[in-house]
Amino acid sequence: MTGTGATPAIRLSGLQKHFGEVRAVDGVDLEIADGEFFSMLGPSGSGKTTVLRLVAGFEQPTAGSIELGGRDVTGSAPFERDVNTVFQDYALFPHMSVLENVAYGLRVRGVDRRERQARALEALETVRLQHVADRRPTQLSGGQRQRVALARAVVVRPKVLLLDEPLGALDLKLREQMQVELKQLQRELGITFVFVTHDQEEALTLSDRVAVFNEGRIVQLGSPRDVYETPVDEYVASFVGTSNLFDPDASRTVLGREGRYALRPEKIQLAASGTSSDPGDGRDSVRGVVAETIYLGIGRRVVVDTEQGARLVVLEPSTALAAVERGDAVVASWRRDDLVTLT
Repeated sequence: MTGTGATPAIRLSGLQKHFGEVRAVDGVDLEIADGEFFSMLGPSGSGKTTVLRLVAGFEQPTAGSIELGGRDVTGSAPFERDVNTVFQDYALFPHMSVLENVAYGLRVRGVDRRERQARALEALETVRLQHVADRRPTQLSGGQRQRVALARAVVVRPKVLLLDEPLGALDLKLREQMQVELKQLQRELGITFVFVTHDQEEALTLSDRVAVFNEGRIVQLGSPRDVYETPVDEYVASFVGTSNLFDPDASRTVLGREGRYALRPEKIQLAASGTSSDPGDGRDSVRGVVAETIYLGIGRRVVVDTEQGARLVVLEPSTALAAVERGDAVVASWRRDDLVTLT
């Protein structure tokens, strides 16, 4: 929810989409604020892309309503909605120059040649590609084609830009670079971005808020910090990042408490077995043996088999590596406040 009383850029009310017996979207209520960078995160089949297609008008809902800027567009055609979409494959016209590709939407809207060229060049300057205006898409790198697709989408000045996993086809280094550029572009333009991804790190890096989808529903909605630090259930805790999950049996034997809990690997500290197993006020600890160590560059992942039979994953930063290796006896400790109660 926007929480400000302002008219949201997007309001979804009771949104449903069924494909036969399959409920692809199963009762989604959501408000996205004007100028927000909003991400819909979930695995394949969770409903996030279907919601995006419903907002764009490419699909019609089985039930519910869609409002854009306070206007009901539930039954409107895609061209009647003030939105634009960037797809993963970019869909650039290979026979047109970069400038012609960017200006195409303005041409369809009847903008005269001089104005559309000026606006297309301005859009290319925004994504820092004015120097390739005369090239064909096949002469560009993957990252450049992605930026051309963005320029083509923003040149018509939509109120909302929908992005359907636009970085999925890029290699890791280029994807990380484009994440930074996307965030900067969104801030400069002030357009509402709705970003669909299955990449948890991408959603946490880019977003003002994240909606985590599962089986056609939003299971958690909040800031990236909220979603990561306080997952509401086992699904979110395991899908968004890595968590040590404790079912009721493990909670009793390892934690000495009832219920279900999650503990992030970076919250655990390791020490050699000679260390006292009493870590002090506000902390708990268990003894175990290092089963495996994996070097990550920025740190190390350590797998510990505890005396209680549970397995813990620990993430150590490179600045604080414990002097332990595979086969060593260790004490793992954490602050009690770092345990997250799951529903």
